[in-house]
Amino acid sequence: MARMHTRRKGQSGSKKPYRAEPPGWSNTNKEEIETLILQLANQEKSTSEIGMILRDRHGVPDVTLVTGKKILTTLKEKNAAPKIPEDIRNLMSKALELKKHLDRNPKDVHNKRSFNNMESKIRRLGKYYRREGVLPADWKYSIQRAEMLISR
Repeated sequence: MARMHTRRKGQSGSKKPYRAEPPGWSNTNKEEIETLILQLANQEKSTSEIGMILRDRHGVPDVTLVTGKKILTTLKEKNAAPKIPEDIRNLMSKALELKKHLDRNPKDVHNKRSFNNMESKIRRLGKYYRREGVLPADWKYSIQRAEMLISR
């Protein structure tokens, strides 16, 4: 499969090993893990950061094997899920950094193109999330709105 904004093909990524149950050495206390997830979410950590902290500090290699559900599903059940999905939020913060760079360096045409590509990805993701009901139907991307959302 080709990349979205280039003519190159993508590289294959690594896959997690298949497991049906958590390893014996791991932390398998379901209630403790769910409380840790809520505590980390209250500290404004994203779901991927929560997963890495649980893996590195608390000995939980895969939350799904222990709890039977993903981190975001756990957060949704406890009404602590973020309003904006993590992937579109990360793209918006990258776009803001690129916009700051372009304001300082207006003749940087290569990064102007990458900024346009990034905004295209954000709009495409926004369209998908509106269709799936994750974002409100009247949600629209603009750099000013992204600045307000990310600065909170």
